[in-house]
Amino acid sequence: MNLKALHKISYGLYVVASRKGERFNGQIANTVFQISGDPPTVAVSINKQNLTNEFIKDSKVFVVSVLAREAPLSLIGQFGFKSGRETDKFAGMEYGTTLSGVPYLTGPVLAYLEARVVEEVDAGTHTIFIGEITGAEVLKEGTPMTYAYYQQIKRGSVPKTAPAFTPKTGERGLQMDKYVCNVCGYVYDPAAGDPEGGVPPGTPFEKLADEWVCPVCGVGKDEFTKEG
Repeated sequence: MNLKALHKISYGLYVVASRKGERFNGQIANTVFQISGDPPTVAVSINKQNLTNEFIKDSKVFVVSVLAREAPLSLIGQFGFKSGRETDKFAGMEYGTTLSGVPYLTGPVLAYLEARVVEEVDAGTHTIFIGEITGAEVLKEGTPMTYAYYQQIKRGSVPKTAPAFTPKTGERGLQMDKYVCNVCGYVYDPAAGDPEGGVPPGTPFEKLADEWVCPVCGVGKDEFTKEG
């Protein structure tokens, strides 16, 4: 069985947020899709271990922020590789709140959808929350970030709690050595460099400045291991 077949399914990239009392939390999600048009409903799949799952179950509301293609890896790292139990993910972020008091991101975000949970489906490791849309706004025009663009162009990594996570198969490049972040799984590819961090293509890992950090989770070079 070749689970790479799953990679042919199209996804977007979103921040799904909710609240519990006065506390906010959110996470990166790629499994967000429309269920019906009348009434308009959407579904999100959230890992049961994630704090966002707990918040949605408590408040029965969630908001989906649709990320633009230019959203930086640091934003994805903030919501995808840090735990809301240890840090305030919205600290320092540009955001607004809906009428139900749930935050939505602004900045590199095209639109947001607010939904009231009408049904929960147990999907093993995940809960599928089906929500009726209660609010929605287009914040700006642009191209939405797709999961394929995030992985292939931005070379982003995937946390193990993500629905689409599959273990790496150990494939190796034929040119300069790639290095993998031990914390989040981001792969530094010398052929591509790190344009967002000011590192031009063709820069070997060994030539990176000592102060360079992982563009996703922010750890230093000493947390990287040669791939393979």
